[in-house]
Amino acid sequence: MDKLNFNKQRNNESCGDGVRTENFIKLIDFDLNENVAEKLDDIFKTGKLSFEELDERAIAALKEFGNEGALEVLNKFMESSLEYVNNKSAFLCGIMKTYRQKMKAIREGVPLETLEKSPIRKGPSAEIISKILSRTGYELDVTTGQRKYFLPNSDSFLNNCSEVFCGRIPKEIFEDELVELFEQVGPILDLRLMMDPLTGMNRGYAFITFLNPDSAKIAEKTFNNYEIRPKRCLKVNISVPNKRIFIGNIPKMKTKFEIFEEFNKLTTGLRDVIIYSSPNENKNNRGFCFLEYDTHKNASLAKRRLGSGKIKVWSCDIIVDWADPIEQPDDEIMNQVKVLYVRNIVQQVTEDMLRAEFQFYGGVERVKKIKDFAFIHFEKRQNAELAMRSLNGFEMCGTKIEVTLAKPPADKKKKEEIFRARERRMHQIIKSRCFKKAINPTYILSPNDISKHSIDVGLRYSNRTGQPVHTYLPMQPSLYISKTSIRPSYDSDYSINSQSI
Repeated sequence: MDKLNFNKQRNNESCGDGVRTENFIKLIDFDLNENVAEKLDDIFKTGKLSFEELDERAIAALKEFGNEGALEVLNKFMESSLEYVNNKSAFLCGIMKTYRQKMKAIREGVPLETLEKSPIRKGPSAEIISKILSRTGYELDVTTGQRKYFLPNSDSFLNNCSEVFCGRIPKEIFEDELVELFEQVGPILDLRLMMDPLTGMNRGYAFITFLNPDSAKIAEKTFNNYEIRPKRCLKVNISVPNKRIFIGNIPKMKTKFEIFEEFNKLTTGLRDVIIYSSPNENKNNRGFCFLEYDTHKNASLAKRRLGSGKIKVWSCDIIVDWADPIEQPDDEIMNQVKVLYVRNIVQQVTEDMLRAEFQFYGGVERVKKIKDFAFIHFEKRQNAELAMRSLNGFEMCGTKIEVTLAKPPADKKKKEEIFRARERRMHQIIKSRCFKKAINPTYILSPNDISKHSIDVGLRYSNRTGQPVHTYLPMQPSLYISKTSIRPSYDSDYSINSQSI
């Protein structure tokens, strides 16, 4: 049967309350399965979703599902409450993402009854939410991944706002309680409660943005360890938006300018590229870099696009992850620092040579060189500042050094937690690539292979000796590193690992 006659026939078919609409024909023209198109047409008739609200991204995602999976997703959509859902197409995409996660969990052996466990609550009281919105004039946007309470048309406030992270939130709590709690210390710009679509409960954390930084500081002091339920205390601290992502497995001979030009073509809002050269190896970078963006949103979009696996840079399968956000010391603490961190030092530069250059600006108590960086301990703060201003960019043995104030050492336990989380993420990325390429991840790098097939991803401190050691990450997925061999650490120059006093 040709397409024209098929369309005429479908227009004359009955479907409960009437014939198929013209939207059904449009869906067929998008090459959707006939049963899926029928289901969508039925949903259009209910008014819960219109054809105009269904974007191409959602249609393309539906086409990737089998007939059974797509129908299950659409049934779940029909069962969902769409109150306060502003983007229904994105909400449908969220349901599809949840369905994939559910199927993956089943393949990994998670019992079906665990995944289908009924949530304690499906949401906050509609009456209470309505009263809050009427009182404040704010709006609520609900997606499968978060519930966002926000002030509309608030772009003019963004430059002066400050965000706090709120963790250890009991699962049964929703935004109605959190709004009334946090607005006690100052006006809120928005509150984003992260949700688990598999259970309908919150994930245990939220982000609250205040209209001024003072309110955020008061919130941290007031509500950190606040007992919101018996024996359930919140964890609240100032949150710094992460605008930096890590890129691994790039050619070592590429310069900072070349890296910027390449990634600026692929992403939006790129502001800077941070590289770490290898002065002792005559390389322009160590096989990795950091990309700094103007906003967290642009950084997130860049991470999603570059990490999709569909983009190669200079014919390389790049590794993409967030750079670990490092908690910045208070200004009061940093104003007392008398130690300088010096990096990009070639092998020929000795501690005596560094002492000779830096002590010209004042008394130096101690110099400690480690590989290609060093710490210079001054007797007085003003002398350290003068040396930093004078010697930053100074050329020693043919290479320009970089000089900054060293950060005070962080809590050892917290540093180890950051490292462990980073290690899990990196191994997951490598294992995922091995799975996609049907590679058996059992090959362990030998010392001779490291320099040829891996990238130097920074420093960590040995638990046994306490000394800094370089760690590596394989340049190709086939060179899988076991957890007991080489442990990746890629942001050491931005963490306490290599800038501690």
